[in-house]
Amino acid sequence: MANAQPITKLNISITGEEEQILGAQGYKLINVNLNEGAGGNQIFLWYKKESGNRPVTRIEFSLNAAMKPGLTDAGYEVINRDLNAGACGDHIFLWYFYGSTEYDNPIVDLKVTKSAKEEPVLMKGGWERLGCDLNRNARGKIMYLWVKRAKTSYIQEIAATVEYTNDSQMFDEGYTRVGEDTNRGAPGNFVMLWYRRTTDKRKALTHLNISTSHEDEIKLQNEGYEKISVNLNTGTGGNVVYLWYKTEGDQSIQAMAQLFNPEAWIEYQKAGINFIEKNLNEGNSGWKMYIAYK
Repeated sequence: MANAQPITKLNISITGEEEQILGAQGYKLINVNLNEGAGGNQIFLWYKKESGNRPVTRIEFSLNAAMKPGLTDAGYEVINRDLNAGACGDHIFLWYFYGSTEYDNPIVDLKVTKSAKEEPVLMKGGWERLGCDLNRNARGKIMYLWVKRAKTSYIQEIAATVEYTNDSQMFDEGYTRVGEDTNRGAPGNFVMLWYRRTTDKRKALTHLNISTSHEDEIKLQNEGYEKISVNLNTGTGGNVVYLWYKTEGDQSIQAMAQLFNPEAWIEYQKAGINFIEKNLNEGNSGWKMYIAYK
């Protein structure tokens, strides 16, 4: 995979006519309808690999209008096709970026999953799940886009933001947004997790954990964990919830995922992937959500 040719262009079709046009332009089809189970248009993702052109290094999604300015300011290109076209649900748009920082690693392959059973094997195989459900709030199948990179990479830093003020800065600093609100379903702020990658295994994080009480915090601190300073339950009135990490140990974290699908909770644990049994929405009315990492 290290010598695989990188992806240089992405596109979306939402009509049969657009499918024919993109095929004629040399795009390759990922043959999974991104609207599966939701009704609406048949929506497909397409990509190109062109010699000599810049490689795509990051892919992001916007779930609402407030997420767009930060992506635009950071130089991301948007495909102006709603991934929920013709269906109910959030207006989701795909954005991509040609980065050249130390945190950018060319994307060489893409997959789309439409069941929880497909996910653990990809995570174990070095794929990175982009955290936005492509059918978000559209009542269709829970679907994710996965990327494979030119070089094996690891998560070296993790962060969280409340609302959107710092989005552009986070993108400029090389972070990828996980793409799911940790407060989903709760009447609180919009809180997002972010991570930054490295190809240097020595810089990788080694453990993640979650605290949902003061007792948890004391325990994790005594075990050598460091805390991300943003309460993942900000504004909900629920428990104070923090994400913690370690940089010492014999494992190197390659990927993480926020899981709100009960089937996924079972599948990831069955596959032996680290699963933190602490609900990110502890003490509020939001969706139960957990973190898994490998």
